[in-house]
Amino acid sequence: MSRTPVTLTAGQQLDAKRIGPITQTDIVRFAGAGGDFNPLHHDGDYAARAGLPGVISMGQMQAGMLAAWVADLAHVEHVMSYSVRFVSPLSIGETLELGGTVESVDPATSVATLSLHATSADRVVVAGSARVRVLLSQ
Repeated sequence: MSRTPVTLTAGQQLDAKRIGPITQTDIVRFAGAGGDFNPLHHDGDYAARAGLPGVISMGQMQAGMLAAWVADLAHVEHVMSYSVRFVSPLSIGETLELGGTVESVDPATSVATLSLHATSADRVVVAGSARVRVLLSQ
């Protein structure tokens, strides 16, 4: 059984969600789930030698958080496409804010195009887009 699509309108700002602060435990749990044991994600000395301020989380972790937020917002069964671009690293102790805008709604197909972002402080960590089925407003 499929849920009714949500109603979105062009120009609408999507309700933001805050996650964090990110902890070493968050990163280690994601590494275990995904099998990504790159030392940048758990060894502070290694990360520093690579020119980073310390351990960073995997870009896929933030991309997954953004995807889960969109799936909750639009109902996963109505998400038609999702893509991201990694922009900057996320460090332990930082807070992530997920948000976005409805760029357009095509009345012929009942599909909305969303512009998405995950930010920390004043910088973009992940930028993305999604296409979701919507219920047209009457």
